[in-house]
Amino acid sequence: MPEKAVVVYSGGMDSFTVLNTSIKQGLDVYALSFNYGQKHSKELIVAAEVCKQLNIPHKVVDITAINSLMAGSSLTGDSEIPEGDYESESMKSTVVPNRNMVLLSMAIAYAVSLEAGKVYYGAHSGDHHIYPDCRPEFVDAMNAVSKIANYQSVEIVTPFLNNSKGEILKAGLAMDLDYGKTWTCYNGREKSCGKCGACNERLEAFAEQGKTDPLAYEA
Repeated sequence: MPEKAVVVYSGGMDSFTVLNTSIKQGLDVYALSFNYGQKHSKELIVAAEVCKQLNIPHKVVDITAINSLMAGSSLTGDSEIPEGDYESESMKSTVVPNRNMVLLSMAIAYAVSLEAGKVYYGAHSGDHHIYPDCRPEFVDAMNAVSKIANYQSVEIVTPFLNNSKGEILKAGLAMDLDYGKTWTCYNGREKSCGKCGACNERLEAFAEQGKTDPLAYEA
């Protein structure tokens, strides 16, 4: 029997690549997505479609009730999504307090219930300067806790922790992945805005690889 693994799957480029990487490693994959009140909840629709196509189990957990405890982010509140380059000062408004610790805690609990030994998530180097819960020291500390918090040890796996967005895209293209099946834009409209920091970082990754993004953009 293949080893079970839970993949925290947002529907974005990074987690899409992580999901397919874990499948190609021969793992028995269970995808887990979260609705935390994000404006770009369209990513959850995209995630569900991918999991259906891949014929893998997929849970979407509604945790919007905890938003009153995780206020202050432009991803979930009334403030505007920042536009321009993917830089720390402008993108700090998109930090959701303690998000990855909360999500990983639930993913670990799900892994324990499944008797799965691993939880995968898509932290990468481009996020280190913006999101504290994507940094190596956070992953190391969370991993240490994950291995002792239950009777069953669960390992947190971050295949692209030290890779850039462009390098993640390169790895996915080498697997012939279709990134038209992902959603990145922090605005959850019909088309990607092409102006927010997330869109800019995505477009830069495609340019770096000499490829055209298959998604449609407003601008």
